[in-house]
Amino acid sequence: MPPLCDYARPEEYYSTLFHEHVHSTGHKNRLDRSGITELAAFGDESYSKEELVAEIGAAMLCGVAGIDNTTMENSAAYVGSWLRRLKDDKKLIVQAAGQAQKAADYILGVAFDEAG
Repeated sequence: MPPLCDYARPEEYYSTLFHEHVHSTGHKNRLDRSGITELAAFGDESYSKEELVAEIGAAMLCGVAGIDNTTMENSAAYVGSWLRRLKDDKKLIVQAAGQAQKAADYILGVAFDEAG
């Protein structure tokens, strides 16, 4: 992570930090997401799905932290770019949001069961 002083606003730093934290939850010893545990090239389907999960999760964490809508709007634009790449998968946004919620819960220490 670049230092806080490299960002125009602190909210942008924390949004990026949350995005990277969501990625970290995909490790095989955490939530074991394929976008992290499998080799993926920039822009391929697995990479794109993981970016979508990370950005949605970061937006969720920004909401919990009370970070303003400007950062959320930037996140929405980023999510939209990945969705365009994955437009043929009609279930993708629901699946990505579910994985993002699990990641946010993991980071926040909220318990969840494996079935849900």
